[in-house]
Amino acid sequence: MLLCDIGNTSYHFLQEGRDYKEDVSAFDPASIKQKVYYICVNAAINKVLTTLDNWIDLKDKVNMDDYYETMGVDRIFACEAVSNGVIIDAGSAITVDVVKDGKFQGGFIYPGVNAMAKTYENISPALSYPFNFDIDLNKLPKNSVDAISYGYLKMLYMEVMSHDMEIYLTGGDAKKISHIFKDAKIDETLIFNGMKKIISKG
Repeated sequence: MLLCDIGNTSYHFLQEGRDYKEDVSAFDPASIKQKVYYICVNAAINKVLTTLDNWIDLKDKVNMDDYYETMGVDRIFACEAVSNGVIIDAGSAITVDVVKDGKFQGGFIYPGVNAMAKTYENISPALSYPFNFDIDLNKLPKNSVDAISYGYLKMLYMEVMSHDMEIYLTGGDAKKISHIFKDAKIDETLIFNGMKKIISKG
């Protein structure tokens, strides 16, 4: 079975436990002749894929009554993979979604690490610091690096921990974020697991 999670910059494939990526600007999806189950957040690519009979859009197989109309398909499939827990997808944006007894409870969108760093820098060049993910969030900071780190990370930490559920981390900045969520499970195949679950339902 060949699965593909398509973003704005890459095709992320999984086949028989091996995952790999192809660049959006260079890869021709018509070069694949076997059946591909996919999800896609890239509207231009999705338009091309609808013309290829062997590319199967899994979004059509999800009960959207369980979610909301404008919710990203990547978030939906991450939620499909989890029965109980808080899912943090740390990418360009950080999305946080809560699933309880297999049902999506709601979620929120938070600025990604790079986006927030640029926000501080835009306020003042004096605030252009890398975030300290090893900060002690139980102590108020006494230096600028920790002050911006605390301001960014404490709200995220408090909201996630308030749900008192298992935490799942995925996305490009998952390892950075894991420093403040010590018991979280990093799972880069979370979306693929959700895809497999939907396929198994028929």
